[in-house]
Amino acid sequence: MDHINEVTHIESVRLSDDGTCVVIIDQTQLPNRTEYLELSSAEDIWDAIYTLKVRGAPAIGICAAYGIYCLALQIRETDYDRFLCEFRKKKAYLDSSRPTAVNLSWALNRMERAVLADRSKDVGEILELLKAESLKIHREDIDMCKAISEYGLSLIKDGDGILTHCNAGPLATSRYGTGQGPLFLGKERGMNFRVYADETRPLLQGARLTSYELQKAGIDVTLICDNMASIVMKNGWVQACMVGCDRVAANGDTANKIGTSGVAILAKYYGIPFYVLGPTSTIDMNCKSGEDIHIELREPEEIKEKFYQEPVALKDVKCYNPSFDVTDHSLITAIVTEKGVCYPPYTESLAKLF
Repeated sequence: MDHINEVTHIESVRLSDDGTCVVIIDQTQLPNRTEYLELSSAEDIWDAIYTLKVRGAPAIGICAAYGIYCLALQIRETDYDRFLCEFRKKKAYLDSSRPTAVNLSWALNRMERAVLADRSKDVGEILELLKAESLKIHREDIDMCKAISEYGLSLIKDGDGILTHCNAGPLATSRYGTGQGPLFLGKERGMNFRVYADETRPLLQGARLTSYELQKAGIDVTLICDNMASIVMKNGWVQACMVGCDRVAANGDTANKIGTSGVAILAKYYGIPFYVLGPTSTIDMNCKSGEDIHIELREPEEIKEKFYQEPVALKDVKCYNPSFDVTDHSLITAIVTEKGVCYPPYTESLAKLF
């Protein structure tokens, strides 16, 4: 059981022992190297989030909370208004790194509320409040992941085949995970699953991270290319699809890693339940539908050059490289949160969570 705990309880992001910087596992180096980075400057934190050194909606939120606290320590202003002005500049800068992931802005806004809570306090007291709030966000995420995993586990049974896309395990969160959390929790309780992990092009989070975590935990995992999802479903090897989420609209439309919507369409065709798992902090009730979700576009080099010894396409070939797509609510069987399992109509079931 120790090897499972080593995976499920890994600290992918934390505050440094001296409390002055953020420590993360550099996910771009996995699975071949396990390297930890100490992030202390605004540029380093922004770059780590943008380049996916830290990734996964919950982990991004935790990193942002610790990050803005560490940056606040560097503000030399002792006057409240001038301190707030500098804080907001740093907050806006970090918030620009990943616009689709709602946990980023959620965590930063929550940290800002700690600054605004009592203007009568001096800056030293505000810094203590910021530290406490960042630690609270981390602790809450640990509890949320456990609850999500419990609810998700209730939807599958021992021996099921599960298809995953991208990575929503411990590396992307603080404990167990969201989309893959039920698999680790079930394994701890003696259950066995057969997992088919999409490689998840173009950044291969499924290959580099999900299959890595599952293999290390002793869970039966088979890595497949993204375009193989259809055949494993047709073969009857998949009883459920489980994915994470980066933003959920009020009507249940869900933004997640590019390719997720294709998996959902296939699952609908083959009659396989498609579950989205994530904390309520990823639900944006101010966003009416998927049409209102901003989709981040990334550099063409990720398609043509990354992970290859030589480019696989001509330099002048145009690329379309959206980081996310939106899965229509009609394709989603249920949305699993730390507060319970939501079923259609999502305009009603999601609203009841708040």
